[in-house]
Amino acid sequence: MRTPRLSRPLYLSLCALPLLGLLAAAVFAPLPFSIAFPGSTTDVLGKDKGGEPVITVTGAKTYPTRGQLRMTTITATSPDTTVRLPDVVGSWFDKGEAVMPRDSVYPVGDSVKEIREYNDEAMRDSQSAATAAALNHLKLDPEKVKVDLRLADVGGPSAGLLFSLGIIDKLGADDLAGGRVIAGTGTIDAAGKVGAVGGVPLKTQAAKRDKATVFLVPKAECSEAEAELPSGLRLVPVTTLSGAIDALGALRSGGKVPSC
Repeated sequence: MRTPRLSRPLYLSLCALPLLGLLAAAVFAPLPFSIAFPGSTTDVLGKDKGGEPVITVTGAKTYPTRGQLRMTTITATSPDTTVRLPDVVGSWFDKGEAVMPRDSVYPVGDSVKEIREYNDEAMRDSQSAATAAALNHLKLDPEKVKVDLRLADVGGPSAGLLFSLGIIDKLGADDLAGGRVIAGTGTIDAAGKVGAVGGVPLKTQAAKRDKATVFLVPKAECSEAEAELPSGLRLVPVTTLSGAIDALGALRSGGKVPSC
């Protein structure tokens, strides 16, 4: 008895069914990514959303400042948002978005509460290190000079460099911003060493949107920042707090400014 032969089109269709099933599963399967966007920026020399000064200093003379020192952020899909292949593909072709490994955006915890607590602790540690670095640079006694940093709804350590610069600008006679809108990002430790952060291309977009003309970037992230640098925004690479201060001084005086 002969086995009936399937026609070629029918045979190919039957063979394609498992492949189509796999493709459908891949399209709708959740992926370990977050979609990130340019976030808000805040002038650390100014006030927060509640109208309170971001930096308050007691126990030492302060000086008037000109210009702005804007810390930058990114905004990402929440940790409980499901990201699928179409979302990833769409973001690859949108310069206003970036696909980032979820663990790089939310490095600890599975719940929104755990992540918020981690980010709040990282911000507090960053503020303490920024204050210590600034007072060390100015050779001021932390037992006598008190610095209060207030910035609601922002977590993580990446504002450290800008906090230190803001404290120094208020406590020093030199006008760091020099009337410019300076933006930037970077962690900092108590010794004044600047560390790398994530999402730099998105942060440069946020800086340009909010009228910055200069962006202080950790030197290790120059290439990443240059790849999608908005027109009219000047990158200034930094590795230390003192180097950032020297670069801003060179900007004011027309001297040689480091470049990527």
